[in-house]
Amino acid sequence: MLPKRGRARTGCAVCRRHKTFLLVCVQKELALTPYLTYNLTYSMTPFDPHPRIAVLERELAWAHLKIQSLTEELRQQRVKLLGPRSETLSDLQLQLLADEEPGTTLDEVEAEARRTPLPVVPPRQRRPHPGRQRLPENLPRVEEVVRCAEQTCEQCGAATAVIGYDESEQVDVQPARYFVRVTKREKRACRCCQGGTVTMPPLAPRIVEKGLASDRVVVETVVAKYADHLPLYRQAAILEREAGLEIGRATLDGWVMRVGEMLQPVVSAMRQDLLRGSYLQADETIVPVQMHDKRGADHQAYLWQYGKPGGETVFDFCMGRGREGPQKFLGQWEGILQTDGYQAYDTIGGPKLVHVGCWAHYLDSCIIRSECLKGA
Repeated sequence: MLPKRGRARTGCAVCRRHKTFLLVCVQKELALTPYLTYNLTYSMTPFDPHPRIAVLERELAWAHLKIQSLTEELRQQRVKLLGPRSETLSDLQLQLLADEEPGTTLDEVEAEARRTPLPVVPPRQRRPHPGRQRLPENLPRVEEVVRCAEQTCEQCGAATAVIGYDESEQVDVQPARYFVRVTKREKRACRCCQGGTVTMPPLAPRIVEKGLASDRVVVETVVAKYADHLPLYRQAAILEREAGLEIGRATLDGWVMRVGEMLQPVVSAMRQDLLRGSYLQADETIVPVQMHDKRGADHQAYLWQYGKPGGETVFDFCMGRGREGPQKFLGQWEGILQTDGYQAYDTIGGPKLVHVGCWAHYLDSCIIRSECLKGA
């Protein structure tokens, strides 16, 4: 701060002369050195990054040009080393032949130049994530409202109001609940007549008459066995665990057999619908059967399958693999029957039945015959 006029100067005269000398020197340096003047001025102004960015971009562009020039110069040197036939090679091929294999001959370079270039594989495009799976709309919704513990404002203490809900959905399950259904039928009699009879409504028809299980339990047993592949012994264990009810496998087998007997009219209708067509496919598969004589090994029975593309399929159970099974099922049916090479299908059906095979079995037979001819 400069001394005001009329105020006495303080300090040593030598110090004042020294400060004046330094100021004059700095002014001379600023006048004589423009670079120093630019630096002092730049340091006194706020920092501006744009000039520095422009300088760095120019330097980066020059560096890219320099790299391209050096890369092309290195390629020309490798082509000069390997010969003019190497001009069609890629940079990676030139690097392998010139640097990794110094003893490469001209014939090897020419053979490498004639090789078909590898196709360019486009980069695999990542599919966008489909997002969280939406739960089916047909499932019933059971709402559970979670209320706030604090229902007053933290600032003023007034009661807060509900302005909306944040909803989230999770699939849930209600475990099976076993119960005993008690059916009471009214018994009515006339009090005025001494010899009157007692009347009582009839019971509704059931799958297993006089059984301890309702129709719903029997149907669930059959569906679990054939649709979910749950054996009967496991279902018996589940009933004992969940309901405390001990039911033997023989009883469960009786339920399944009873349902099969009731479905026989449906199977007969499906068989008649198949036989009304002009084309059928047939095949057989083995089924192990436990016999009543409690023999060690299971008996090998067969399920004969009859069906058509896009239509129903009927399974016919037989204890053996003889032609009696398909002969009984088809009767005098006349049409196109496609099967494998099993001989039991040869003499069945009506006189106009056409027996055809498939290409897979035909090729297998050709391979077997060729192997036999080679062995002979």
